[in-house]
Amino acid sequence: MDDSTADHLTPWSALDPARQMGLRATYAADRACLTGTCSLEAKTRHFAAWLAERGIAFSVDDLHAARRLDRGA
Repeated sequence: MDDSTADHLTPWSALDPARQMGLRATYAADRACLTGTCSLEAKTRHFAAWLAERGIAFSVDDLHAARRLDRGA
C-alpha cells in the first residue's frame, strides 16, 4: 500500500469500540485469518492488510498498550 492509498483509509483508532469488535469477529471467522504463524508481528501485518482491503488503516501502534509494553515500546 502506498502513501496515497493510506491517506484514504479510516484510522483504526477513529472507529468506535463496537465497530472494532465487529471487525475482529469478522476477521476471526474468515479463513483468511489463518496465518500459519505464532509471530505477533506477522499476525499484525496480516490483520492490517485484511483491514486495508476494507478501507481501514491499522498498525502496531493500534495494539493494546500492554502488548506495546511487552515489545519494549
